[in-house]
Amino acid sequence: MGQRIYVSSEGPWEQVIGYHRAIRVGNRVVVAGTTATKGEEMIGVGDMYTQATYVLKIIRKALMSVGANMSDVIIVRIYVTDMSRWPDVAQAHREAFVNTRPVTTIVEVGALIDPRLLVEIEVEAVVAD
Repeated sequence: MGQRIYVSSEGPWEQVIGYHRAIRVGNRVVVAGTTATKGEEMIGVGDMYTQATYVLKIIRKALMSVGANMSDVIIVRIYVTDMSRWPDVAQAHREAFVNTRPVTTIVEVGALIDPRLLVEIEVEAVVAD
């Protein structure tokens, strides 16, 4: 199955909840639900596009740290707190995946871990041999 490579989020909830930002096993990479936080700071409060763009940058960084990139992503799951604002997330997603079109789901949820967070994104990737 291969060695596990872990990527820390260094976020405020990682130790409390007990998770990693990403894990790579063999050619498979899974990036945990990611929000627009930088330490204790919330990025883009009230702006779903800014939050989604920031989240996708964090995801890109996590992928790159284990030898993957955005073109390796095959699944994207997006959780939003207000479905009426889905076009903002769609724009950020489209910009992040210019040359690839992974399967994607957008779901409205009642709340995220902090009420200032509007979007959470997780991805799965397969690194080509």
